[in-house]
Amino acid sequence: MAVQTSVITRDLDKLSAPTGNIYETVAILSQRARQIAVDLKEELNAKLAEFATTVDNLEEIFENREQIEISKFYERMPKPTTIATEEFLEGKLNFRYRGEDEPLETKA
Repeated sequence: MAVQTSVITRDLDKLSAPTGNIYETVAILSQRARQIAVDLKEELNAKLAEFATTVDNLEEIFENREQIEISKFYERMPKPTTIATEEFLEGKLNFRYRGEDEPLETKA
């Protein structure tokens, strides 16, 4: 069984340094990863919507190949959690606390 190259061991001290708490860091990363995932899904759906037709014809075979290539491209992209973690470690994420009862807000 081969380990995926996208799996990286992270130093918890480095991850928790900006917030002082690993749980707050995880909350920030999960919210940013969710934002990235939604953006990627919308982008993929928009590209695949270009191929949507109600007519069956011979060109559909070629279009299916294009759809498959687009889907494979998105599958090979780094996962949203990896992107969010890299942004966080590079200091590209801005986060703030709204108040005691309000959730964290993040922006790239």
